[in-house]
Amino acid sequence: MSSRFAPRPTRTSVRGGETAVPVGVPRQTTAHLNRTWRPPHPLDLGLTLGPLRRGPADPTFRTTPDGSVWRVSRTPQGPGTLRVALRAGTVEAEAWGPGAAWFLDQLPVLLGELDDPEPFEPRHRLVAATARRRPGLRLTRTSLVLESLIPSILEQKVTTDEAYRAWRLLVRKFGEPAPGPTPAQARMHVMPEPRTWSLIPSWEWHKAGVDNKRAATILRAVARASRLEEAAAMEPLKAQARLELIPGIGPWTSAETVQRSNGAPDAVTTGDLHLPGIIGYALADNRDADDAEMLRLLTPYEGQRHRASRLILLSGRTPPRRHPRMPKGNIAPL
Repeated sequence: MSSRFAPRPTRTSVRGGETAVPVGVPRQTTAHLNRTWRPPHPLDLGLTLGPLRRGPADPTFRTTPDGSVWRVSRTPQGPGTLRVALRAGTVEAEAWGPGAAWFLDQLPVLLGELDDPEPFEPRHRLVAATARRRPGLRLTRTSLVLESLIPSILEQKVTTDEAYRAWRLLVRKFGEPAPGPTPAQARMHVMPEPRTWSLIPSWEWHKAGVDNKRAATILRAVARASRLEEAAAMEPLKAQARLELIPGIGPWTSAETVQRSNGAPDAVTTGDLHLPGIIGYALADNRDADDAEMLRLLTPYEGQRHRASRLILLSGRTPPRRHPRMPKGNIAPL
């Protein structure tokens, strides 16, 4: 086994004392594998991995006061827990569970090694200023499809709060506890495997606030899980086309998925309730922009439209609210 994956205890002797363990990690637990990696580019962990977080109580994603990012996934080799921290320009990672080696092998890809921002040329002062302020933004690539597809389906046509609640309840109830140590009281869980999703009773979908249409779409997706996971190795447009073969998965859902699973720099999200107005307001002072106008405004960024959209969202220039938030739904009994 490579020395970069050498087991490391959670406490070691340094100058006659002990190193501090990460906040919330039980001292009696021993790390499984670890790796260090020095990225050849500026890296901001929060900006890069932030899109993987589905709400502040996401059971598969946590941040801790010491600056670490914790992530739990069902990898091709089984469940895994990953802790990543950035210290003096070096990424320090630890992983636990059957998926630990896969997690550490994929670490550079997850943190944007394959992302190439060089072709991106800002065409608006706002975009250029944000790019200068956010040099550590990289587009993550998880190489996992279902873990981004299922929460994206849950987010269809409902408020983000409703979708986050559904994801949290379903993962905690039907997933499994994350392997290894996790932040204290975080209750981190691995997403259910495809067969488990398929066996969730109808009343449990209802209790989580998920209507028949979204539940049925998830069931169709997990029935073709292996075929969909293959999309992570495809070109983004081909990956989206494969996802959209599943009834209930359209351009909005496929774009939201491949942005994360494939690190797709041009997968712009269409069909969103708020994004066209934000892009329109930021680039043309047009808060009433629709998808067609948004795509027109993003034309100079062809090939990098998702990156441009991320920078615009990070700029903080959003239209003042003039309508109430989208009302929460009240689904019919399943």
